[in-house]
Amino acid sequence: VLQEPHEEDVPEPEPSLRLATQVAVDEAILASLSLRTTLSIEPEEVAREVRTARELFDERGWLADPAAYNAEPPALENPRSDVDRAWGIEFEHLRWESGYEPHAGEPGRDRWLGYAPNRTAHAWVLRHPSKPRPWLICIHGYEMGFPQIDFAGFQVWKLIRDLQLNVAMAVLPFHGPRRIARMSGIGFLAGNFLDTIHAEANAMWDVRRLLSWIRSQHDGPVGVWGLSLGGYNAALFSCLADDLACVIAGIPATDFTRLTWRHGPTLQLRWAERNGLHHDEIGEILRVVSPLALETKVAHAHRHIFAGVSDRLVPPDQPRDLWRHWDRPHIEWYQGAHLTFRAHPAARRFVPDALRAAGLVD
Repeated sequence: VLQEPHEEDVPEPEPSLRLATQVAVDEAILASLSLRTTLSIEPEEVAREVRTARELFDERGWLADPAAYNAEPPALENPRSDVDRAWGIEFEHLRWESGYEPHAGEPGRDRWLGYAPNRTAHAWVLRHPSKPRPWLICIHGYEMGFPQIDFAGFQVWKLIRDLQLNVAMAVLPFHGPRRIARMSGIGFLAGNFLDTIHAEANAMWDVRRLLSWIRSQHDGPVGVWGLSLGGYNAALFSCLADDLACVIAGIPATDFTRLTWRHGPTLQLRWAERNGLHHDEIGEILRVVSPLALETKVAHAHRHIFAGVSDRLVPPDQPRDLWRHWDRPHIEWYQGAHLTFRAHPAARRFVPDALRAAGLVD
């Protein structure tokens, strides 16, 4: 941590045994990821897709106007609902046909349509017994997407019991019941960058449909909170959805290209570069699903970010860049790493305080 170049506008880490322990947890996760993750790509083919996509996106005006890339989905009506339980909590498991398809002519379209599990969208819904109540949409992080993990990650019992909210937890493509491999999340950030774009566009399509379903039965405030990869998606969602009461980006990733070049296997990245796959070209096409390229629709007072100064999975320059892009709203920097944010009282208070400020909590 001390060898990392200090990032402007980020508080400096304060060395301590406590901080070192939290960093070690992050590093253990990174080591685990490196053992089971490779960039499963043919770099020449991916480079061709990137160049073709860049030409197509420019021709259709999407690089200049990234929001136009993200089509308006139809309203969600009558999703299938089954009752299930996790952690002793009863919840509704919503399922519906996603209906998302990449644009005609996009590279990787046929491959995406072949990922059958992603055709069905899923969400976990929990309601406070008092009705009506405000709603909070929660978007999980990488490798999550199962009720037991998602409920623990967001401590959903506190959202329901203490804050008295209704909660809808969207499942991202390639995760949980939508996974295409043994591990949840595999494919989202595997080096096929058109798959990453389509995964994000599919996520936005599904969460916007989920929001339409919520609003069909409730006209009160709705907020969104995401963690890590979910923080990226919450920030992007706030650029596409109208009238959100607040957006909370927790330990958010914001730039997939930089993350790939930081965490990807070094030799594979060099091999990819030698075969024509270049950082800047990838970053350009990812603009169409980047929260740093679109403008959030949430009022400045209700944009919220929390992040760790020593985060090893999502380095602090990533949430810092979102904070700058959002015109420097409320941000909580804690002296810790990625997976241990709940060890910090200020981070624990952050979400309830943000929800109260937005009028979701009495």
